[in-house]
Amino acid sequence: MPNFTVDQIRTIMDKTDQIRSMSVIAHVDHGKSTLTDSLICKAGIISAKAAGDARFTDTRADEQERGVTIKSTGVSLYFEYDEGEGAGLTPHLINLIDSPGHVDFSSEVTAALRITDGAMVVVDCIEGCAVQTETVLRQALQERVRPVLFMNKARPLQVIIDNCSCRPGSKACFKGPDEVFSGRLLVDRHMLQMEPEDMSQPKYSRFRNAMENVNVIISTYNDVLMGDVQVDPGKGTVAFGSGLHGWGFTTERFAKIYAAKMGVEKKKMMERLWGDSFFNAKKKVWTNVMQPEGCTEPLPRAFCQFIMTPINQLMKAIMNDDKDKYEKMMLTLGIVLKGDEKALLGKPLMKRTMQIWINAADTLLAMIVTQLPSPRVAQKYRVENLYEGPMDDEAANAIRSCTADGPLMMYISKMVPTPDKGRFYAFGRVFSGTVATGQKVRIQGPFYKPGGREDLNIKNIQRTVLMMGRATEQIADVPCGNTVALVGVDQYLLKSGTLTTLENAHNIADMKYSVSPVVKVAVKPKDGKDLPKLVDGLKKLSKSDPLVVCTTEESGEHVIAGCGELHVEICLKDLRDEYAQCEFTVSDPVVSYRETVNGTSSQTCLAKSPNKHNRIYLTAEPISDEVCAGIEDGKLGPKADPKERNTLLKTKYDWDENTCRKIWCYGPETDGANLVIDQTQAVQYLNEIKEHVNSAFQWTAKEGPLCEENMRGIRFNIMDVTLHADAIHRGAGQLMPPTRRCCFAAELTAQPTLQEPIFLVEITCPQEAMSGVYNCMNLRRGCVFEENPREGTPLVQVKAHLPVAESFGFVAALRQQTSGQAFPQCVFSHWENLQGDCMQAGSKMEDLILNIRKRKNLKVSMPALGDYLDKL
Repeated sequence: MPNFTVDQIRTIMDKTDQIRSMSVIAHVDHGKSTLTDSLICKAGIISAKAAGDARFTDTRADEQERGVTIKSTGVSLYFEYDEGEGAGLTPHLINLIDSPGHVDFSSEVTAALRITDGAMVVVDCIEGCAVQTETVLRQALQERVRPVLFMNKARPLQVIIDNCSCRPGSKACFKGPDEVFSGRLLVDRHMLQMEPEDMSQPKYSRFRNAMENVNVIISTYNDVLMGDVQVDPGKGTVAFGSGLHGWGFTTERFAKIYAAKMGVEKKKMMERLWGDSFFNAKKKVWTNVMQPEGCTEPLPRAFCQFIMTPINQLMKAIMNDDKDKYEKMMLTLGIVLKGDEKALLGKPLMKRTMQIWINAADTLLAMIVTQLPSPRVAQKYRVENLYEGPMDDEAANAIRSCTADGPLMMYISKMVPTPDKGRFYAFGRVFSGTVATGQKVRIQGPFYKPGGREDLNIKNIQRTVLMMGRATEQIADVPCGNTVALVGVDQYLLKSGTLTTLENAHNIADMKYSVSPVVKVAVKPKDGKDLPKLVDGLKKLSKSDPLVVCTTEESGEHVIAGCGELHVEICLKDLRDEYAQCEFTVSDPVVSYRETVNGTSSQTCLAKSPNKHNRIYLTAEPISDEVCAGIEDGKLGPKADPKERNTLLKTKYDWDENTCRKIWCYGPETDGANLVIDQTQAVQYLNEIKEHVNSAFQWTAKEGPLCEENMRGIRFNIMDVTLHADAIHRGAGQLMPPTRRCCFAAELTAQPTLQEPIFLVEITCPQEAMSGVYNCMNLRRGCVFEENPREGTPLVQVKAHLPVAESFGFVAALRQQTSGQAFPQCVFSHWENLQGDCMQAGSKMEDLILNIRKRKNLKVSMPALGDYLDKL
C-alpha cells in the first residue's frame, strides 16, 4: 500500500517550491524502468523484494513481455526529505515520467520532456554514452530541461553475469540466450583474479569517460539562460549505483562521513572524492599528484580508496560467504538485518545489504530535491521556449510567475488510453492557474490563431485525475507546476493542445520531434463491411501516439506512417487488438521520398492564367542542406526573428540582402524547407496576388510533379509577373493554377531528383564480428564512416549511414551475419539526393518513380514538361 494519501499530495501541490517534475531518459536497455522501481518502492507502491524486477511503469502487457518500454508513463510520488541541520522532514511531491529508450519511441520522450523541468539521464557505465543518449539529452536541452546523471550497472562481475537487462529470450533481446552479456563478460573477465582495490580503478576510468561524453553533449547544446548545467560528481549532480539491486550513492553521501572524520567542510570533501585527488596516509595530506616525491608506490585515487574499495570489499565478502568479515563490516556501517533477512545468503543478501546501507531511492531523492529546479524557478527561463505569443502579455507573465490564482495555461502533451475502449485521458502540465473538475476552458488545437475560431472549442472539463502508473486517482483540482490527466477533452484535441481561460492567449508552442515518420504501410480490411471499424480505429490510433500519422490517400488506401519497423509493428498491433478490433491486411513497408533539384532552371518558365490576361515567370534552384536543416530546426524558419534570420543568411550562407527580405513563404505546411522569393522589380498590384501565389505554392510543395511526394530544398524565384489592371480578372481562380503549373515546370527544368531518408546506425560489437558488419552494410548500400575502439574493452563502436529503404529486416540480417554479437540502433539522420538522372529512360531512378506512381494509382509515365509550360 502507498505510504501517502491523495489528500497529502493535494496539500503539497499548493507549495510550488516543494514540487519536482522530472523525466527519466536514456538509451534502450540502460535501466530506466528498473531504476524507477527504487523510487516507487520507497513511496510504498511496490515491495522492496519486487523492486527492480517489477518494472512498475511498464504498464502494457507487451512492454513486460518484450522487456522494453514503449509508452512514457507518469506517476506522482510523495516523499518526506530530511534537509539536515535540524530542519526536519520536508514533504516533497515528485511528478515522475518514465520514458522509452528505443529510438522508434523517441516522440514519447519529447512529450515527457515538454511537461517536466528536470531529467535524470541514465547511462550504463560499461556501454557508456550511446547514440540515443545523445538524442534524448539534446531534446532535453532544447526544451531547457536541467539534467542530472545516474551511472547504472556499477556492480562486480559475479553479480553482472546473472542479470541481463535485455531479458534473455525476450523479443527485445537481439542476442540469443547463450550470447547475452558476452560483451560485458569480455569486458570484465580479467577482473575475476583482481583484488577489490584494483577493481575500482577500471570502474573509475569508465565512469569518467561516460561522464565526459555526456558533458561534451551538454556543452554542445547548452542554453545560456539555464546557466552551467554540466554534470560533476563534486557538485552532487552525478550518482552511481545499480538500479536492479536498488543501491546507489553520490559523493555527497560519503563526503558527510569523511568530512566529520577528517574535520573538513563537506563541500570541499565532495570535490576531493572525484578527479585527480589522492590522500597520502603517511603524511596525512591531500595531493593532486598520483606519485609525489618520496612515495615508492602510486597513491590510490580518492574515489577508489574511500568509496569503491569499501563497496567492493563488502560485496566480495558476501559473495564469497566470508561471514566474519561481512558481519564485522555491517556492524561498523550500522547495517541491521531484520526478520527473514538474517537467513539470506549470497546475492539476495548482498542486494538487501546494499539497499539498507546506500539505498538508491534515498540517493535519487536527495539529488532530485537538491539539484533539479522547482516549477517556479524553471518556468522563468522556460517561458520563452514554451509560449508563442509576446513575452509581456498576461499569459506569458502568468507562466513566468507560476501562481495558482492566475489565469489557467495548460499544455496537453499526449493522450493516454483509458480502460473505457476508445476514450483517452488528456495528459499534460499546468503552467499557470488551477485546473478543476467542471471548469469551463478554451481548448486550443495546434492550428488555432488568436482571434479566430478555427481549432477552438469552449467546453467543460468532466474530471481531473492523477496518473499513478497503471492506476489513476481522482482529485478535485490541480494547481500550476503539476502534471494531471483530464477526462472529457479528448474528443476536441487530436494529439496535443493548449487549455486556457484567457480569450487573447496564444498557444503554448507545439513540440519538435527528433525523428520523422518515414516508414509507411497501407492497411486494408479483409472483410469489406469492417471498413468503418478500420477508419474509426485509425482515428483512435492517430490520437494515441504523438508521432504516428494516419492518412487516407486519394486512391482510397489507408496509410500508417511511423519512424521505424518496431514503431509501425506496435501501431499495427494496437490497431488490431485495441482500436479497430478487426482483421486487416498490411502492405510491405514503403519509404517517404522528397522531390528536389540538383541545379538551376535552364530557362525561365512561363504559365498563363485561364483567361490569358495574367502571366507568371519562375525559375527554380536548390537550397543548401545547411539552410534546409536550419529551416527545419526553426533557426531560419518562419517563426524565427526576421532580423536574426536575415543576418544569419547573409553572414553564414552568403545570401543577398534583398533576397533575405523578400521571402514570401515557406512550404509545405507553411514551415517546410522550400521557399518562394520575390525577385521582381516595379510590378504593379504585386502584393494583391501574394496570398494566391502562396496558397498555390503550399499545394505544389505538398505534391510534386515527379510522384506527388513533398518537395524539399527548392527555392522558387518569381522573376516577373504580368497582371490584368482589373482586380476581378486576377483572383485566386486565375492565379493559383498557373502558379502551380509554373512551379512544376521550373522543377522539371532544374535537374529534378529524389531525396531518400538516411538512418544513422550505431553498432556495438566485438572486433572479430566486424567483417559481418561490413558484409551486411555493403549489401544494403550502407556506408561505415567511423570506428571507435572502446577503451579497455575488445568492443568496437561503429557508426554508419544506411538508407531507410534498405533497413527493413536489417537487424535480423546483421544478427545472422555476426552470430548475434552486434547490437544496432537506427535513428533518422538526414535526407540525401539519389544518384542518377530521372529523365533518362530505363534508369534506376525512373523505375523507382514509376513504381511509386503505380502504387499511388497515378498515370504510369514520367511527367512531360510541355504539360506545364506555356509558349510565349
